[in-house]
Amino acid sequence: MTRGTDPVTIAAAVVEMAQGGHFADFEELFAPPLRAVVSAETLQAAWESQLSTMGAISAVATPISEPAPESWVIASGKAELVKVSVAVTCERGGLTVVMSVDETGLLQGLQLAPALTEPWTPPAYARRRRFDEHEVTVGSGPLAVPGTLSVPRGDGPWPAVVLLSGGGPFDRDATSGPNKPLKDLAWGLAGRGVAVLRFDKVTHAHAAEVAADPAFTMSEEYVPHAVAAIHMLQRHPAVDAARVYVAGHSMGGKVAPRVAAAEPSVAGLVLLAADTQPMHRAAVRVVRHLASLDPGARAAVEAITRQAALVDSPRLSAETPAAELPFGYSGTYWLDLRDYDPVATAAALDKPMLILQGGRDYQVTVADDLAGWRAGLAHRADVTIRVYDADDHLFFPGSGPSTPADYGKPQHVDAAVVTDIADWLAPRQSAIARLASSFRH
Repeated sequence: MTRGTDPVTIAAAVVEMAQGGHFADFEELFAPPLRAVVSAETLQAAWESQLSTMGAISAVATPISEPAPESWVIASGKAELVKVSVAVTCERGGLTVVMSVDETGLLQGLQLAPALTEPWTPPAYARRRRFDEHEVTVGSGPLAVPGTLSVPRGDGPWPAVVLLSGGGPFDRDATSGPNKPLKDLAWGLAGRGVAVLRFDKVTHAHAAEVAADPAFTMSEEYVPHAVAAIHMLQRHPAVDAARVYVAGHSMGGKVAPRVAAAEPSVAGLVLLAADTQPMHRAAVRVVRHLASLDPGARAAVEAITRQAALVDSPRLSAETPAAELPFGYSGTYWLDLRDYDPVATAAALDKPMLILQGGRDYQVTVADDLAGWRAGLAHRADVTIRVYDADDHLFFPGSGPSTPADYGKPQHVDAAVVTDIADWLAPRQSAIARLASSFRH
């Protein structure tokens, strides 16, 4: 294939190469900035991970091209940039391959996104008439992100929660196939008297800018926008500024103690499936688990094991090529993450915490991760821990071993999880209300 081929032809060839396992050829189409952060092995692992949840490919749609978003153009420095999307249908769902192609026929960006096959429907426990929602902007400057604020109707002031999604470029709802677990939580809590602010991650809203920043870390991924969201809630007239909490899922839970350390006014933390095991080691465990379900993913085990070993190595530095590290994250990102101890950070906080864990979760587990919270916070009387034996990583209830394919089925966050979070906040709300009443009388 020659450079200068039109973007639609490039996109069709990209999917064909991936189907045929020709990832080295695929990598040759990458522009230098993308090649610096994504290797053929990383690409193969991502592709095989997607197919392991969805099954064999049954159809590939005609590529659809459109002008690239302005933010992509600015980040890449390419005046002529085209966005091309290719829908891929599989046995158990589908995915969309999204590419940005420059005028020379090179890929400046690439994303594999699960296709939304069924519309989201509200969970049975959502009480939509009990709250209002409106769009907000979280943060300021070029990396500000859009969000949604859900506020209970009636007399406040209400307790409030900032929701943080897990690792990856998630939108404000943590959309995964037909499911929106953070929207489940937001609607469930808002209907029970808790104001909720959720927002698109900067890696979702400004993917190109983030990819172009080699110094980007987990702190930049979460803390600035989380702190801005906390301040927004504290200024809202319907919210009690003294009762603004942070609730994080998965990596969002891991980083929540760091957010509270950065913003001491946070009232407390809710940690949902928050990992304590170092992420690069957990990645090896998870990929091995996936390979046990799909032998075709065994090559990914070798790649992730080699990459994780480099994270542990004293040779890791800010200059280590991202293509040699897990998930294509930079050396700077891994140095920051490697030095962060979420349990020790949480233990140093004088904040109440509610820690929730799914018993069927194979990504963040009772044995590997919850054990860390239990050991490090055993001395704290203000820490509550609950395990939901039937729930998976997204707190979807079920039975039998959890598999990635489960996430492609329409489901909702366990109603018990929503109720327990609301009830955990309720005593604090009641106690403060009683104290306020005593002063009035």
